[in-house]
Amino acid sequence: MARDIARFVVKIVLIFSLAAGASAVNAEGMLVIAHRGASGERPEHTLAAYERAIDQGADYIEPDLVVTKDLVLVARHENELSDTTDVASREEFDGRKRTKTIDGRLVSGWFAEDFTLAELRTLRAKERLPGLRPANARFDGLYAIPTFAEIVQLVRAKEAETGRTIGLYPELKHPTFLLQEAGIDSVDLLVSALGKAGLDDADDAVFVQSFEVAPLRRLDRLVDVKLIQLLKESDGPADEPGMRYADMLSPSGFAEIARYADGIGVPITLLLDGNGYGTPIISQAQSAGLAVHGWTARKENAFLPPPLKSTGGEAERGDMETLVGLLQRARVGGVFTDDPALVLTALGR
Repeated sequence: MARDIARFVVKIVLIFSLAAGASAVNAEGMLVIAHRGASGERPEHTLAAYERAIDQGADYIEPDLVVTKDLVLVARHENELSDTTDVASREEFDGRKRTKTIDGRLVSGWFAEDFTLAELRTLRAKERLPGLRPANARFDGLYAIPTFAEIVQLVRAKEAETGRTIGLYPELKHPTFLLQEAGIDSVDLLVSALGKAGLDDADDAVFVQSFEVAPLRRLDRLVDVKLIQLLKESDGPADEPGMRYADMLSPSGFAEIARYADGIGVPITLLLDGNGYGTPIISQAQSAGLAVHGWTARKENAFLPPPLKSTGGEAERGDMETLVGLLQRARVGGVFTDDPALVLTALGR
């Protein structure tokens, strides 16, 4: 009963704000960023997930980028491969299992930087969250790991097919770890890839994001694309041990970020308060000239705030549409989502 009342209150807040004209506050439109593709419907970071997101109308697709042993950018959520591929079941790679310290955490498994591209080509993607998304698990074993070049090729083909611009929003995963521990300069690899694709100018539909600071500062000197500093509730950038995200989430922190980046990527939990209103983070960052993008809008109860959960288990669909409306009312400039079709419908697009 308490959850139903709280959900009702949040919806009433949204309805009254929209009736008062709040639907026009984000007149330029909120960007819809397909988080790892349409990953609510297909295994993440596959060409199938990206193409489905594009077909649904997403403004940008987001590939997380890791690097192979032979220096090829490929799309995986993490450089550790067992959560999203069948590598653990492949006897020929039993001897590749390692334990590494990545950004202060011990991680055991199989790592992209220990495999050549040819070896990775033999692996197949699988659903990372089969308990929440059993329908996605039906596609396990069908899709290969895509390279960044293949993702660009897909975007070019879909742009030619649809006549619209489709943006790219890559994230560099663990660039400092890769540089220090494997001698792999993923910043340089991405700069080269963007240049080769003709996607390194300020007017190109490209954002590059990272939780680290130094890689973004380097990118600011090397390319003209838009850069996004990722932030979260706790911890700090892996490449800056003395820096905390909490300190960066402040007017002085935003002023410093604006010296090298064009925006911030922030958890939705930090952008909306308990009553569904925007927090000061949004206006403070925007006053510093930074775009504000929120992550991540997902339809399952497991990822929604209590007032927006439906009855049933964690895998049941909740009220993501109201969440999107609240973000729009709060003037958030973009939203990452696993479900671009649902978000676009909520935005009336």
